[in-house]
Amino acid sequence: MAELSDFGLGAEVVASDGTRAGRLVSVLVETDGLVPRAVVVQDDSSTVGKLLAAERLFITDEVVVPIASVVSATHELVTLALSLAEVRSLPPYLSYRFNPVSLEASVLKEGEVLGGALGLPNTEQVANKPAGEIEIENGENVMLGQTGHRLGRVHDVLFDQGTMIGVVIRPDGFFKQDVVLPARFIARADDLALFARLDESDIANLQPFREDK
Repeated sequence: MAELSDFGLGAEVVASDGTRAGRLVSVLVETDGLVPRAVVVQDDSSTVGKLLAAERLFITDEVVVPIASVVSATHELVTLALSLAEVRSLPPYLSYRFNPVSLEASVLKEGEVLGGALGLPNTEQVANKPAGEIEIENGENVMLGQTGHRLGRVHDVLFDQGTMIGVVIRPDGFFKQDVVLPARFIARADDLALFARLDESDIANLQPFREDK
């Protein structure tokens, strides 16, 4: 069982030999229960994902690492059971595929190019994750139920022994400083936002987030 005391967005990720593999950019969790299933690692040395597969148009530098390949994780450091070569051979998190283009759209696009406008391909961005998983990343919206009001944006995730216990919210009108939203208040989640079930007293009792020095 991996020693998963915490995951910190932006944490350094190292391969099994201690070589730097990149940084943690997001965590993939189950929609129900918010159990971590994988992490997304970005190779900021820009050497991963350079081989273009037939179905992809753009270069990606983020790969999906199964949670079983994580040896340990603290807020600052994630250690993998994989070599650097194995990390770089993992499936990319994002791919870009061409969508079918109608004859009318094709004629219009050709006219735009002839007229001097930039003709961008009609592509679709595809995330490499099962339907029952969501991505939690820095900057993701945290909404107050179905009110349409935003509490703030995700600044970090908090885990304890492999269990997600909450998220750190960067304030957006409701708060003056970062606060911790316990996982029990997350009523629903999708890839666009987390939805919190809170009343006024709950909001007033949310605790400020203080990083341990």
